Amino acid sequence: MAAPRRRSPVPLQQAFDEARFGMRGTLNLRAEMPTVEQAKDRCEQWLRLRQIEGVTDVLVITGRGVGSVGGVSPVREAIAALLPSLRRRNVVRGFQEHTAGSFVVQLAPVRALFETPRRRREKPRVAPPVSPQLAALEPDTLALLAELAMLQLATLGVRAPTDVIVEDEMLRQFVALSPAVGGGDDAEARLQQALLRAIEEAETA
Repeated sequence: MAAPRRRSPVPLQQAFDEARFGMRGTLNLRAEMPTVEQAKDRCEQWLRLRQIEGVTDVLVITGRGVGSVGGVSPVREAIAALLPSLRRRNVVRGFQEHTAGSFVVQLAPVRALFETPRRRREKPRVAPPVSPQLAALEPDTLALLAELAMLQLATLGVRAPTDVIVEDEMLRQFVALSPAVGGGDDAEARLQQALLRAIEEAETA
C-alpha cells in the first residue's frame, strides 16, 4: 500500500503573512495577473475600501517579475509609484517593501480624507529641453525631473530660476541617477520611480 502523499509545507514567510494579515488584509496582484493600469486601479480601490473598513496594516503582493522582461515586474514598479501618491491624498499613512515582491501598507484613518492633502502635485511647466539627453525623455519624466530640480534649487535659495538654470539642474539630476537606473526597455520607468522617491525625500527633508 502506497504511503499517503504529504502536502507541501507552506513557506515560513507566507505562513507568518497569512497569520498577520489574513485574506481580508491581503491583495494578491500576482495571482490576478492584471495589466499595469488594471493593477493600479485595483490596488487603489482595494486600499480605499480597507481604509473605510478601518483596517490599519495590509499586504500588497505584486510579484518580483522573475518572468518579466529584464526580471523587473511592471506591476511592482507601478504600485511603488502609486503608493506615494496615495500617501499625499491621505489614503496611505506609510509603506515599506516587505519582500522583493510585496509591500506592507499602513492605511490612514478615514478622518484624514477630510484634511488638506499634504501636497497637490502639479506638473511644472517644462520648456522644450535643449540637451539631447533630456529631449529623448517622455513628458512625464521631464515633469518629474523639473519638479525635483525646482525643489533642489529652492533649497539653494534660488526662488525664480530661469529655464536655462532649471534645465541645467535637470540634466545634473539625470546624470546622477542614470548609473543607478541602468539600461533596458524599462529604464525610463525605473527612472520615474527613482525621481518619485527623490521628490518624496526632498519634500520631507
